[in-house]
Amino acid sequence: MAGIFAQPGYARFWSADTVSTFGTYVTTVALPTLAVITLKAGDAQVGLLNGARWTPYLLFGLLAGVIADRYRRRPILVATDLVRGVLLGLIAALAAAHVLDIYELAAFVAVFGALSLLYDAAHQSYLPRLVPPAGLTSANARLEQTSALAQTTGPFLGGSLVAAVGAPLAMVVDAVSYVVSGLTLATIRRPEPMPDSASRDLRAELREGLGFVYRHPVLRSTALTLHARFLFASVISTVFTLLVLRDPGLGNGSKRAAFGLGLVIAAGGVGALIGNSLSRWAGRWGVGRLFAAERLAEPCGWTLAALATRGAAGWAMVAAAQFLVWIALGVSGPNEMAYRQSVTPDRLQGRANATIRSLNWGMFTIGAPVGGLLAEHVGFRPALWLAIAGMTGAALVAAFSPMRTARIASGAPAALIATAD
Repeated sequence: MAGIFAQPGYARFWSADTVSTFGTYVTTVALPTLAVITLKAGDAQVGLLNGARWTPYLLFGLLAGVIADRYRRRPILVATDLVRGVLLGLIAALAAAHVLDIYELAAFVAVFGALSLLYDAAHQSYLPRLVPPAGLTSANARLEQTSALAQTTGPFLGGSLVAAVGAPLAMVVDAVSYVVSGLTLATIRRPEPMPDSASRDLRAELREGLGFVYRHPVLRSTALTLHARFLFASVISTVFTLLVLRDPGLGNGSKRAAFGLGLVIAAGGVGALIGNSLSRWAGRWGVGRLFAAERLAEPCGWTLAALATRGAAGWAMVAAAQFLVWIALGVSGPNEMAYRQSVTPDRLQGRANATIRSLNWGMFTIGAPVGGLLAEHVGFRPALWLAIAGMTGAALVAAFSPMRTARIASGAPAALIATAD
């Protein structure tokens, strides 16, 4: 890992990511609390709010990939960080002044999502310009380890802040973190080449990015099964948050529920930290098999939430669900991202990453509102069971797809290839 930080610019890239990630987990608690407790949003409205965050990914994801490939990526990262910081500060100010309703909040969140979309497309594509292919697994693992550490402390801090000063003021912490992140990224001095602008045809560029992902034998099966996984995960995410905040046996709509939600998310962070620490070792088992195992483990973990009882035992079960799910995600994530970055040419990094990521997170546009409606009409636990069943079906398809054949060729650390069993 020490060698990764010797790469020029990586330490500052990691530092900026660390600062903004810690702040983000404060808002992870503050935003749903603002909606549910302060603005008195209904279950369906909470689903709408969750979907608004990811709607730009579905609508403009491919375009963001083209932009990330057409222009230098560091200036995009700096600008989107600074604007997101200002936007979150505005949301906090309007909420504190009691002049914000749930639909206006959803509109602000959609704009925030569009900025995050552009940031994500550039962020994932910029890392291979700082780190050579052989170091990508370690570089991604360190980023995800930091994210997991933030997940163990950020939600606790967020829950404590919300309980002490309210959701609007707690969100100011995240606003400041984005500004600090943007200013840190601006200090990276590693030269970045200007992409060739000789021929630019938007339709051809979009087609090339889509074609690369969905014609590649392993990326295609990885992407399609991942899209399905995200659809059902978006339903679960919405219902799970409502379960923790509103279920009579757990949060019951009280302000203490925000603190409990923070602790539950923190349990997931502990799991992710352990998983990230094991990711490099687990990759020796075969990255394709690792991807398939993660897909199967995730719905198993969520069953604990669906079975949660009342009181302390129930809180322990929902925390354990987060812990187990995030162990699986933590082990698989760095390997999956390294595989994608390594097999993709630099000129296609933005489009390939945006194609997969935008459709993944775009699933929240569909799944989050569906989750809110299911929670409202059939109840929290039945809604969870329906989503778990769907996720299990997607996992079984993934386990028997060409995705499982992805492996790292011995003697060529950067050459990730697909082979037939």
